[in-house]
Amino acid sequence: MSSSTHEQAAAVPWQVPGTSWYARSVHDVARDLLGAYLVRRHPDGDVTLRITEVEAYGGADDPASHAFRGPTARNRSMFGRPGRLYVYRHLGLHHCVNIVCGPVGEAAAVLVRAGEVVEGQPLAQGRREAAGRCDSARQIARGPARLAVAMALDLQDDARDVTEPSGTVVVQLPVDPLPRTVATGPRVGVSGEGADPARFGWRSWLVDEPTVSAYRPVAGRVR
Repeated sequence: MSSSTHEQAAAVPWQVPGTSWYARSVHDVARDLLGAYLVRRHPDGDVTLRITEVEAYGGADDPASHAFRGPTARNRSMFGRPGRLYVYRHLGLHHCVNIVCGPVGEAAAVLVRAGEVVEGQPLAQGRREAAGRCDSARQIARGPARLAVAMALDLQDDARDVTEPSGTVVVQLPVDPLPRTVATGPRVGVSGEGADPARFGWRSWLVDEPTVSAYRPVAGRVR
């Protein structure tokens, strides 16, 4: 995102979508979240991220989803009210941040895979460097684990509401979105039936954004 684009974005009026905005198809919400801003308010300082890459996950129709086999203690937020976070710990190593979509009881969520830090970059980069290597601004939130660290989001934020304008985590949308080009493809790190690109090309990203993560197919595991 160029400096001129930052200036345009700063001048655009913003709105915070309510619960009904998220109570739609996970694919529509995923696409509409591209270019939106995820704002994190924290005692250490605030960080704002422009979302550049997402993945959609369904419920009983999606073998790669945590909700495929029904509700559990881990995934209960996916079955709850839309417009809430679903945060989980992957392989016991790092956190992933999702936003719940669709009607209550019909589990679906959008994984926020990557983004560009547009406010609070020193704080976000410092968090990343404390957790591991971060050699450029491009790498601060390039991938879901890095994003969670940069935004200081973990299991304590599971089920947090993102529709409250004054909340500690909030999604902001431009009233009149800037032009963008969106591409789609298979999800990262998914194997088995859920990796079928013909059926599950459910990753979406903004074209020519350097913060978008690299696609790497994997065998043997699902998210």
